[in-house]
This record gives sequence, structure tokens and C-alpha cells, in this order.
Amino acid sequence: MSRSKKARSGGNGDVVVVRNRTQSDVEGRLRKREKKRKGLKTGTRNSEEKAQKQRSAAQKLDPRLGSKKKIPLVVEAAKKPNKAERRVNAEKELEMLENDAQLNVLLDRLDNGESLGAGLQKYVDEKLERIEVLMKQLGLYEEPAEEEFEEEVVVEPTVKKASKKAATDDDLLSQFEDLDLNQFKG
Repeated sequence: MSRSKKARSGGNGDVVVVRNRTQSDVEGRLRKREKKRKGLKTGTRNSEEKAQKQRSAAQKLDPRLGSKKKIPLVVEAAKKPNKAERRVNAEKELEMLENDAQLNVLLDRLDNGESLGAGLQKYVDEKLERIEVLMKQLGLYEEPAEEEFEEEVVVEPTVKKASKKAATDDDLLSQFEDLDLNQFKG
């Protein structure tokens, strides 16, 4: 819909200016109308005062007020366990160490000839030392008698020195089959 507007000009008569409303004009007018309506809703003064009262009531509480748990005024010295109690505690700890599943698995691995990593080996050594201390404390530890350990005779396989001539495949295969791999285990 077009709108006509009369404009004045300097004495020549009336000039008519015609404008077409585009979609952007209509949207602009709607935005302008919505902008006029900004502001707070009615009755906000009362609700703001209530919110401020609630905030101030929360701030009035002393933040240092905490637990109502009673604190003893006289500190009693820690009671030292007597000999019987220490023995019972040592027996319990020794029983726990002997029943430790992880330690048992690691000891089995060591018995089978496997080597453990540095961390696992350290763990096993610490636990074994603690078991030894507890056994000495309980009087169960027996010093191992010094026995003469027989030295194992290690027979080194005789490997033929490679000559300048290339060995045949059969010779190399027989050398490989004759190797004892157990001698290389550490």
C-alpha cells in the first residue's frame, strides 16, 4: 500500500511524494514498538526489597560457625600398647602378609625363574624383610644354617668358529638345534 505525502516547496505549488512500504520498513517499525516497551514490570520495587532482605539475612550468619561437635579440652596421652598387645598385633600383621595374594603370586613367579621388574622386586623385598622382622619379634625366625651350595657346572657349548667359507644350511640348522637356551636365562 502506497502512501502519499505532500511536501512544501518554495512557492511553486504542492509536490506530492509517494513512498512504498517495504518489508524492512514494517520490521523496523515493529522493532521500534518493542523497544518502547522495555523497562521493569510493575511491582518490582516490592520484590527487590524482599530479595535484598533474604540476602542480608544470609550474610548476617557468621561464616565461622561450623560443626557443633564437642572438642575435648584435656588431651589424653596416647596409650602405649603393652607387650601382649604388641605380640597380638605382630601376629595379625604376619598372618596378613602370609596371606597376601599378590605377594604369593610374585613369589611363585620368582620360583619359576621369571624376572620381575624393579618396582615389583622392590615390593617383594620390602614384604619379605617385614616378614623376617615380625618372625624375629615373635621368636619364630630360625637362622638358615650355612650350607655349602654346590656350584653348578656350566658347560659352554662348543661353537665352531666360522671359517671364511660359508657353512651349509644343514650345518647351521644342526648348530641351532644343539643350542641349550636354558644357559642364557639370567
